[in-house]
Amino acid sequence: MRVRHLFLVLIATIISCKKPYLPPVINSSANYLVVEGVINSGQDSTIIKLSRTVMLSGKTTAKPELKASVRVENDQSAVYPLSEIGGGEYAVAALSLDNTRQYRLRIKTAGGKEYISDFAAVKINPPIDSVGFIVQNKGIQLYLNTHDPDNNTHYYRWDYKETWLFHAKYGSAYVTNGTAIVSRTSAQNITTCFGNEESTSILLGSSAKLKEDVIYQNPITQVAAISEKLESKYSILVKQYALTQDAYNFWVNLKRNTEQLGNIFDAQPSTANGNIHCITDPTEPVIGYISVTNVQQKRIFIVNSQLPQDWVPTYPYSCELDSAFFCRGTPCYQNDVAEFMIPSGSTEIPVNAIYSGPVVIGYLGSDRECADCTIRGVVKQPAFWK
Repeated sequence: MRVRHLFLVLIATIISCKKPYLPPVINSSANYLVVEGVINSGQDSTIIKLSRTVMLSGKTTAKPELKASVRVENDQSAVYPLSEIGGGEYAVAALSLDNTRQYRLRIKTAGGKEYISDFAAVKINPPIDSVGFIVQNKGIQLYLNTHDPDNNTHYYRWDYKETWLFHAKYGSAYVTNGTAIVSRTSAQNITTCFGNEESTSILLGSSAKLKEDVIYQNPITQVAAISEKLESKYSILVKQYALTQDAYNFWVNLKRNTEQLGNIFDAQPSTANGNIHCITDPTEPVIGYISVTNVQQKRIFIVNSQLPQDWVPTYPYSCELDSAFFCRGTPCYQNDVAEFMIPSGSTEIPVNAIYSGPVVIGYLGSDRECADCTIRGVVKQPAFWK
């Protein structure tokens, strides 16, 4: 009993000695430039995104760098200017660069600071062989295959964009026009939408330790069996970038610092040294690595019929239908310009009419989250959809 008592006292002492630790980085006011993107040497656009770091404790989550001058330069002084397209992004149409030359990025901010990346040779990127998926117990695992027959690439990075067709829980057949509830036209569809999501994790692969430059079934992402992404039809566009060993090491380090920290067994954070420098203030850190490569991409579609029939997507909101009845030909409630008002005062969307014989005596309505897919997606079908 005495040993047990001492043990409990020891545990209580350890717990009471805990103190919250708030690292200085949380309130750091550092305003470092972040450069994202690649110089695309092939037949697609080059898009560079500029932003500034923000305080972890602040309310601002994004700080785009606006009104900068951005251009690509080669080692023979040729210049390819990029145009600002909004949100801190700068772009130029297909450059079709000479693979025998070297290229760099030059940035001059509205505040007068100037940044350049190191000159880099064009890294030839082999095509993606295939993108596929494996059905697992709890969803699907998407993967990628690629190889370089010339055995020259070895280091790869990928990102992706998902698009899926989904429906609101209830299809709304009616809409208010400001004075009455009328039938909804096809142009007023809010039942069928397209959702989009881009990758947020760093996806890397290397064949450097293999005899052949082959990447086989490299995991890209997973989609849960209950996800509404798989409700009807799903598509993923995967983009592939060829990296130098230095670029690969930068991304490995950045992944370790941003995605693989959190417990005592993880590696300690370390500096992710990029190839971009501030020439007006050489001591200022810059976050990013500019590679020069042709970007390869491949898209696949997955329809619900390809998946187990007992997979049922879970709707993200709790939904139910409410009824509202007319009183002697006059509504018992007031119509709002764009919404259906039930007697309780909560705003809803009219879904279906309630009939007594041939006469409409009221309507069933539901919350916007349950009857309007546009709060989470867009109605317009993407040009690539088939």
